[in-house]
Amino acid sequence: MGFDDPDLRSCAQLVEQADPDRFRAVMAAPVAARAVLFPIFAANVEIARAPWVTQEPMIAEMRLQWWRDAVEEIGAGKAARRHQAVTLLAQKLDLQAATWFDDLIVARRWDIYRDPFEDESAFETYLQNTSSNLLLVAVQALGGGDEAIIRDIGYASGLANFLRAIPALEKAGRVPFLDGRDSAVAALAHDGLARLARARAQRDRVAPSAAPALLSAWQAGAILTQAAKTPQRVKVGALGASEFRKNLGLLWRAQTQRW
Repeated sequence: MGFDDPDLRSCAQLVEQADPDRFRAVMAAPVAARAVLFPIFAANVEIARAPWVTQEPMIAEMRLQWWRDAVEEIGAGKAARRHQAVTLLAQKLDLQAATWFDDLIVARRWDIYRDPFEDESAFETYLQNTSSNLLLVAVQALGGGDEAIIRDIGYASGLANFLRAIPALEKAGRVPFLDGRDSAVAALAHDGLARLARARAQRDRVAPSAAPALLSAWQAGAILTQAAKTPQRVKVGALGASEFRKNLGLLWRAQTQRW
């Protein structure tokens, strides 16, 4: 990867191991953008897996609280904790970005427990805070973009990833769907596709320098299209394309910046 900073190299390796598709998207970005994105996405990996590394809810809560405290300190301008991602994040997060990250961490509390989402609003908030907030932080760090657009593409990407995770969530005893009927799943996917199209129609409202932050959403359209057409694929874990088609799609979007 060619990173001289051991913390940055460690962040990249963490993303590669835990989130290989996002790793590929970052590696398709310019070198300068990778140095910004890897710490952000590495922190997201640590936060996202905190609820799953223990069967004890209290321990999981403590792990998430550690991250809340670390982000709060960064937002307050205090000295960063010594951690491969936190140390680098302190150089990239302002108060607004720290607030987005805090909301992301709080949203991950849903993953600790087995309660279903209270309603559609709660599900929307979960996807916005876990997916859109991550992209908002990344986009801001690379030059900025219209928040509404980032939230649309973030929702679509988060929904695509969530639908791919349904079999694992159900196996773990979670209740991911408010309505698991095929028609309801297809409607969710259609909504995600509409938001994705709305965002892509306004690409010019995202700084060109920030476009690499959105490459990680490169599979969202294909996955949501599959779920909309054949919602039965969701529960059996049959969403996604071949490695060849995935790589080809990423290459095209990286070269054209048409996230």
